[in-house]
Amino acid sequence: MTGVPKRVSYQSRMAYVLARTLVKPVLTYWPMTGRWLRAALVIELAAGRLPRPRRTEVEAVAFDGFAAEWVRAEDHTDDGAVLYFHGGAFLLGGLNSHRAAVSMISAASRLPALQVGYRQLPHARLDGSVADCLTAYRWLLERGYPADRVVFAGDSAGGYLAYSTALAAIDAGLPTPGGIVAMSPWLDLDPSTKLADRGQLRRDGYIPGRRFGRLVELCTGGAAPDRTLSPVNRELAALPPSLIIVAESEVLRVDAELMASRLAVAGADCELQVWRGQVHAFPSLAVLPESRAAIREIGRFVRGVLTRSAESTSDPSVDESDVDEMTA
Repeated sequence: MTGVPKRVSYQSRMAYVLARTLVKPVLTYWPMTGRWLRAALVIELAAGRLPRPRRTEVEAVAFDGFAAEWVRAEDHTDDGAVLYFHGGAFLLGGLNSHRAAVSMISAASRLPALQVGYRQLPHARLDGSVADCLTAYRWLLERGYPADRVVFAGDSAGGYLAYSTALAAIDAGLPTPGGIVAMSPWLDLDPSTKLADRGQLRRDGYIPGRRFGRLVELCTGGAAPDRTLSPVNRELAALPPSLIIVAESEVLRVDAELMASRLAVAGADCELQVWRGQVHAFPSLAVLPESRAAIREIGRFVRGVLTRSAESTSDPSVDESDVDEMTA
């Protein structure tokens, strides 16, 4: 894990404090009802007023029932693609809130990124979200992108979708993608293991553990979830190489470590990176020094996928300024 800083920046320390004192209390008591779920759209609308990332082309793509967009950083090539699924607990987030991070991933990987605005609560449950993401993957394949040169990536709920969509592709007889990147992924819908680690729940600067049960109810329509809805409980041997990035103190570290362990048992390659002093899904914040460092790691992983696809021993480098200038 050569790209993981040994020291925590003061910006990340401040982000942790702000998340713990301001964001976590709001998430703890935010009513998970229809009216309040719809109110969450205000956050995404506000994010839409942010300036577009520098040196980046954004092109809208319309699907039946959901939206997507190509995010192409300067100097990209079209010999592969990143398929990105945003996070937000299937409640929050969207194309606007994650565009900056996706732009930086495009710059680091030198590939275009198709960001998927899949349906989420209250308009769709888990199966609907996965179906939208699989539709976007089929669309890439139909347009000539080789499966082994497509990398799925996502943060938090998007990490769930990255693995679940890859597994859905296998079930549908489609080729698997070339790799999977998951940032702070939620991979086990059974909250019991996470809730049992009270120390980790207290240390988490962002996620209120008490909401897991209600969130699972919403995602499954109130039914007890089938264990196979959790990617960690599926047959994993056919999955491509993975990179999992997680914060040391967050509660979803439990899911990340469980998935890394089960992938190893299944014989599937997985690199797990545990970062000190960070908040949940910190790479998607884009503005932190560690966010940029983590995205450089993602770029390294994606280029490794392309290298393996081309059966080449070379590993093209990327200038760190390509990532840093996105937030300048």
